[in-house]
Amino acid sequence: MHNLSLLSDSEKNRVELDKQAAYAVWQLKNGKAGPEIFLKEAENIADDDERDFYHQSVETYKRLMGMA
Repeated sequence: MHNLSLLSDSEKNRVELDKQAAYAVWQLKNGKAGPEIFLKEAENIADDDERDFYHQSVETYKRLMGMA
C-alpha cells in the first residue's frame, strides 16, 4: 500500500494529471464529451513536461479502453 501524502508535490500533481486523463477518456468513450476535451484540459496545464505527461496518459487510457 502506498501513502500518497508522502509523495512530493510534483508526484502528487502527476497522479492528479493521470486521474484527469483517465476521466477525460472515459467521458469521450461514454459520449459525455467530444475529443476537444483533451485540448481544453491541456490548455490549463502550464508546464510543458506536465502537458506531455497528460497526453501520454490520455494515449495510455485510450489503449486500455479500446479506443486507439
